[in-house]
Amino acid sequence: MSRSDQELVADALTHLSVMRTHLTRGDLGDQTVADAVCLRLAAAIEAIANGSDALRTGTFGDDWALMWATRNRIAHGYAHIDFSIVTATVERDVPWFEDRLQHAAIRLSNGKA
Repeated sequence: MSRSDQELVADALTHLSVMRTHLTRGDLGDQTVADAVCLRLAAAIEAIANGSDALRTGTFGDDWALMWATRNRIAHGYAHIDFSIVTATVERDVPWFEDRLQHAAIRLSNGKA
């Protein structure tokens, strides 16, 4: 069963919300918190990867390739992740990602692609 773009955006937003909850337990210097944050960030990006091309390019434009590269680095190079980069991503890029997802959720709920 294929999921709609609206459902996938909701999934990604849920992953980011849970990720923020993990961050209330400590910072990325704690390996368990760092692992949980990376897992949820990768899952949020993966949810959007399962959406339509229109969702990805319409919501993230040229930045999508960088986002997917971030997911791949987490998923395939986990033993070599630089957590200073993850920290910078969480602080600087995740708010933008979440904002774009919220705009997409509104757009999709209004029946626009």
